[in-house]
Amino acid sequence: MSFPFYIAKRYLFSKKSTHAINLISGISVIGVAVATMALVVTLSVFNGFHDMVATFFTSFDPQLKITPAKGKTAPADDPILTEIRKLPAVDVATESMEDNALAVYEGRQAMVVVKGVDNNFAELTHITEILYGDGEFELQAANLQYGVLGLRLAAQLGTGARWKDYLKIYAPKREGQLDMTAPEEAFVEDSLLSPGVIFSVKQAKYDKNYILVPISFARNLFWQEGMLSSLELRLKAGSDLDKVKKQMRQIAKDKYKVEDRYEQQADTFRIMEVEKFIAYIFLTFILVVACFNIIGSLSMLIIDKKDDVVTLRNLGASDKQIIRIFLFEGRMISALGAVIGILIGLLLCWIQQTFGVVSLGQSSGSFVVDAYPVSVHPTDIILIFFTVLLVGFLAVWYPVRYFARRLLE
Repeated sequence: MSFPFYIAKRYLFSKKSTHAINLISGISVIGVAVATMALVVTLSVFNGFHDMVATFFTSFDPQLKITPAKGKTAPADDPILTEIRKLPAVDVATESMEDNALAVYEGRQAMVVVKGVDNNFAELTHITEILYGDGEFELQAANLQYGVLGLRLAAQLGTGARWKDYLKIYAPKREGQLDMTAPEEAFVEDSLLSPGVIFSVKQAKYDKNYILVPISFARNLFWQEGMLSSLELRLKAGSDLDKVKKQMRQIAKDKYKVEDRYEQQADTFRIMEVEKFIAYIFLTFILVVACFNIIGSLSMLIIDKKDDVVTLRNLGASDKQIIRIFLFEGRMISALGAVIGILIGLLLCWIQQTFGVVSLGQSSGSFVVDAYPVSVHPTDIILIFFTVLLVGFLAVWYPVRYFARRLLE
């Protein structure tokens, strides 16, 4: 244990000649602890929402998705896609055709995203876990073609989980010119029956816009026979996702994009990361303000210990060592506040995770979850701890050196 650190520890915990110094030191520790606790709780709540949204996406999005790097479609029999399908790690492969269209039901209409998929789509994703209604996930039976709507889209069109009449789907023809005397001829029209179920991902992007249909229906509607807009894959259990993704990218080269679930929703997660970073910056500014209390505490301590400083100099202590004593004092206050704040923050996170004390709404079921989700990431705790130490060090470095040198003059 170094000499300056030993003296600083004695100063921190010993009784001062002026009681106000002990009080201000205690307030400094509390201020740092509260700011640290706020950082732990806030970042953990952002993590909770991030993890919650990720679980919703995994119910609909494929594990890996191959899309053309240029244009919207590619030939389904492309040798590159065939080679990717045949990789040993691939368990399920589904062709998909996706594009915009107009849905009309009993006078109500909405712009929708028609997503045509193979019959093995239920094996590819967890779609069956988010279905509601009295039917089953079925897209085709003999010559009948079914459509599975998102929950909010079904409400907008007034279909419910099971509708009686045909749901009309319109898409513009990709060839020829528009005849204003017969505009209806510029559209391809087809219709869907109800399988008796709808899906709810609990994300507006899907629930408000998407209709799942047979891929043959989508190809006919969009005049894309033999084409696909994406190849969606599920890997065998135990496969190394990153390794397989890298291998697929080597095969696809620049012709296709290979994306995992997080990359498919990159914009959503990027927004959440930006929000979390902004919250971290704002709370760090609050931490800086809290550290000004440490400056006041150290200033009074330096004045209170001026006689001790004379004694230490007579005993051979250098001016550098004396300055380091008060620097260590400021760092110890920051470290003590950081530890207390982190422990209290972790306790509050555990209480929220276990009991859901802070709710999102007045009534149960109003939101996706009843209480704020919380997820503690060790990397965040490490970042917070070192942030507090760094801010505390920078906050006291110049004031301590200034006041100490004035005292030593």
